[in-house]
Amino acid sequence: MTTVRQLLAQKPRGVVTTSPHGSVYEALALMAKHDIGALPVVDNGRLVGVLSERDYARGVALRGRTSREMIVGELMSSAVIVERSQSIEDCMALMTNQRVRHLPVVDDGRLVGIVTIGDVVKQMISAQAVLIDELEHYIRGA
Repeated sequence: MTTVRQLLAQKPRGVVTTSPHGSVYEALALMAKHDIGALPVVDNGRLVGVLSERDYARGVALRGRTSREMIVGELMSSAVIVERSQSIEDCMALMTNQRVRHLPVVDDGRLVGIVTIGDVVKQMISAQAVLIDELEHYIRGA
């Protein structure tokens, strides 16, 4: 059972974040620059939400606004968080049940990373490949 701690150890350090007071346009530009689909929203060192491409797609035009005039705090979603000790299976269940693709990782109230649906799928595929290899060796008697 792989933990969030183990998964984060395989990823580059650092998390790109945004402020709830900045414009949605600036946040979108940051997502494009880093080729990511969501940004944790941090205010005074505390995680206060997440802004995703889905939030933008469903929230700006449908409200008759533009991304330049709307601030992140108006559009962000509540964060569904995980801790380093949780398993990848926990993450997968949370993502499925809460219908989210990004889980900020919090340790003692501090943002320490983010787990994405891509991270979870990659880890699950890797674990299955190892299991298949072990079963093939067992069957062959090697």
